[in-house]
Amino acid sequence: MLKAKKKIYKNGLRVMTIPMKDNPTVTVLVLVGTGSDYEPKEINGISHFLEHMCFKGTEKRPTSKEISHELDALGCQYNAFTSNEYTGYYMKGDAKKIGKIFEIISDIYLNSTFPEKEIEKEKGVIIEEINMYEDIPQAQVQDLFEKVLYGDQPTGRSTLGTKENIYKMTQKDFIDYKKLHYVSSNTLVVVSGNINEKEVYKEIDKYFKNIKISKEGKKPKTKINQNKPEMFIKYKEIDQTHLVLGVRTFDIFNKKNKDISILSAVLGAGMSSRLFNKLREDMGVAYNVRASNNPSLDHGSFQIYVGLNNEKLFEVLNEIIKECKTMTTELVGEKELEKVKSFLIGNMKMALESTDDVANFYGGQELLKKEIKTMDEKIKEVKSVKSEDIRKVAKEIFKDKNLNLAIVGPVKDKLKLEKILSFNL
Repeated sequence: MLKAKKKIYKNGLRVMTIPMKDNPTVTVLVLVGTGSDYEPKEINGISHFLEHMCFKGTEKRPTSKEISHELDALGCQYNAFTSNEYTGYYMKGDAKKIGKIFEIISDIYLNSTFPEKEIEKEKGVIIEEINMYEDIPQAQVQDLFEKVLYGDQPTGRSTLGTKENIYKMTQKDFIDYKKLHYVSSNTLVVVSGNINEKEVYKEIDKYFKNIKISKEGKKPKTKINQNKPEMFIKYKEIDQTHLVLGVRTFDIFNKKNKDISILSAVLGAGMSSRLFNKLREDMGVAYNVRASNNPSLDHGSFQIYVGLNNEKLFEVLNEIIKECKTMTTELVGEKELEKVKSFLIGNMKMALESTDDVANFYGGQELLKKEIKTMDEKIKEVKSVKSEDIRKVAKEIFKDKNLNLAIVGPVKDKLKLEKILSFNL
């Protein structure tokens, strides 16, 4: 069984180790508690842009080519990611090369110089990334759904930021933002794989001893203000309509999340889920159907995404709302409930086969919740959910005052959609 250990240094730096003795690799993941939810409007997008810039040069490795050449020569997989609430940098490679991996990842995290010439070049890259996502309606509709939920506040804005912001960002913006958030108390280093814990602490002492010590920047509280169904339609001449229908739910600390996870799996996880069978197998109107629970630090949402035949929008929306309504009145049968639980448990186990997945599993929990649940504890939670728990939470969340819809596609009849958008069938 995987067992994570946590150590907190005097400066507030957290280090987590997860030994995996039979695995020949090691992953070093550095997480920092900042993302787009922490950004003022005028620099929205800087968390993601800064993540790119950390690979553009340090004093020791002045260019991105030197960094990538050295990592490729080690046979490493490496990358970074930015979400609304945290940013991560990881390197995965031969466990025997852990010392070198530590040296490089600490260098880019602590010593990036943000060369002005590279900033200007990378602006073009970020702009093209924004253009790419604007051309992908299934990605664009997710951003629009967040905008419907949260409006003009950090949580409602894109992680990528706006083109206008990207063009205006300066070296000083990156330096100031990093000083505010990339500090010891806001940093978690996760190390998983074939490791010796004493060696890990030795590498931490060596390479993270100069991490900045100060109070980290705080996340603005997300404001929730809704009392009726809301929607946003982006008209676009495309061959398929993309929609996200969802409701407000709970933050990551709420115990009801385990019940919503089962509910979402019943409706839209796997090819035997209710919505997949109804929309794809029975009606033949959609290819991609999924449901998910998305809790965050001070807010949450349950979402259903569908990419569907343009002519079937109103019919499909009716069916989705009908299935959600059914969850509030009927109990999930024991056979279906056991199938869903087995599906979730099986996928959880498969998702924790590699060192990078394990690092993300434990690191995400610790960074956001400052607590760790093992896979066995997560499995126990899944098994504990009863049919009545699902119906109870469905009644609580499937209410008109929580209901939201975002659409990208050739849709004009908003009035007809407003008449459909209700659980009061």
